[in-house]
Amino acid sequence: MENRIKVDPSLSGEVGGVSAQSNPAVSGPIVRKEKRRGFGWSSFTYTTRVTLAFAFIAFMTALVAIGVVSFVWEQHFRTYTADNMQSLANNTAQRIANSYKESESLWDANTLKPAMQVAETTTGVGVKVLDTSGGVPFDSSVVVADETGMVNSFEPANSNQVAMASIIVDDVVVGSVRVWVYGSDTFMRQPDQEFRENSYSALLIATVVAIVLASCIGFLFARNLVAPINRMTSTARAIKEGDLSARTNLRGDDEIASLGATFDEMAESVEKDRMLERRLITDVAHELRTPLMAIQATVEAMVDGVYEADEERLVTVNSEVQRLGRLVEALLRLSRLENRSNPLKEQVVDVGDLIETIVSTHEMFVADSGLTISYEAQPEVLVVGDPDMIRQATANLISNAVRYTPEGGHISVRVKKGDIMASIAVQDTGIGLTREEAKMVFSRFWRADSGRTRESGGLGIGLAVVKEIVDRHGGWVQVEGEKGKGACFTIHIPLYDEERTRAMASHQHKALGKQAKKQAKKR
Repeated sequence: MENRIKVDPSLSGEVGGVSAQSNPAVSGPIVRKEKRRGFGWSSFTYTTRVTLAFAFIAFMTALVAIGVVSFVWEQHFRTYTADNMQSLANNTAQRIANSYKESESLWDANTLKPAMQVAETTTGVGVKVLDTSGGVPFDSSVVVADETGMVNSFEPANSNQVAMASIIVDDVVVGSVRVWVYGSDTFMRQPDQEFRENSYSALLIATVVAIVLASCIGFLFARNLVAPINRMTSTARAIKEGDLSARTNLRGDDEIASLGATFDEMAESVEKDRMLERRLITDVAHELRTPLMAIQATVEAMVDGVYEADEERLVTVNSEVQRLGRLVEALLRLSRLENRSNPLKEQVVDVGDLIETIVSTHEMFVADSGLTISYEAQPEVLVVGDPDMIRQATANLISNAVRYTPEGGHISVRVKKGDIMASIAVQDTGIGLTREEAKMVFSRFWRADSGRTRESGGLGIGLAVVKEIVDRHGGWVQVEGEKGKGACFTIHIPLYDEERTRAMASHQHKALGKQAKKQAKKR
């Protein structure tokens, strides 16, 4: 990375409160170094990089094609042209042999006519006919005079550059035919050479066209690929700037569309969490303000002498303090559950016996509210979990049912054993709830009937605690109900499986052993 010196005029006169003139160590303007980004592959946009990559692939493909064609020309085409010349020589010798046999004069024009035809019709090819005595009945060689006045023939001196065939008549060799290509040592005639050169020119043109087409295709491909990414980027930027309603609205079956849909789900979750957070802050402030205002008003009235500091006023203050303490304790309990700060006591619990004790302790509370309660349980419903937490979750459901069930109603508690899950159901005949309310029922400070007073409606945290407890036990809470006809909350917890429990214990033991070994190595 290169460094660029940038002068800051605002700092040229004084540094740290000391003038440059009064400090001999400081002279001239103060400068500071600013890093400049280097030029590299990462400095290009994604579209440019994809376009260049496509162009490079096209260029490399064309380069390989040119190399293959060159190899074919240099290796195989030489053999092909040599075979063609040899075939031409053989064919000419055969035709001369046929004419020689029929001719009265052995080496007349009629006999040599096949050689003449080859010389006349085949451009750039020399033909020579020799007899057995060394005579030359026919020679199409181009004879010219060089600078010294000598007469030279273009027939190659190297026999490897000449295709030769014997003229055989009645199994007797009467002569031979020699065929070669003027100015070529590879039997390549001028049309062949022109064809080769045109082939290379065509390949070069094809290379340029392929690179241009590949660049265009790469650009279009990259633009279509980057477009949804840019949309997600702009959506994320909008969310960062506070517009939580921004969405990508990407649709499709490909991976990027799936990513966009997941991004929208995340944004929706963030928006919902932010709304819940704001609502939580508002509700907490309201919950804390109500008892604090009651305490403040009562204490100020006693200080001002409006009320006497008697037992009745102190009881009022004490009740509000206790209410405030319950709220803070409930929030702390929920926070500990969410943060997993309280360890889970894993014990084999008989759910039927555990819930029976809870129902017994709540019978008086239910009766004082003008309600009735019933309990049913199947035998040997065993789970692995924390009995105190399960007891607390069930107690919260019973208290919630009592709180939202009018006088004269009924509450039933049932414990059942399924195939893999144990269920604890608490059903009431209270005000019930709608499907939309069922989705929000486990939110903090949310109540099914917002018109109820806080004294009858509770703190709105109990069901959130229930959900956290059940989640820690690997289960879930099912909510069913209908407005005006009651509701049923069912806790589902995995049944006790001895083999599974042993496997989990063994796995935990191994994990603890590995962790101990790592700590020992660090020491």
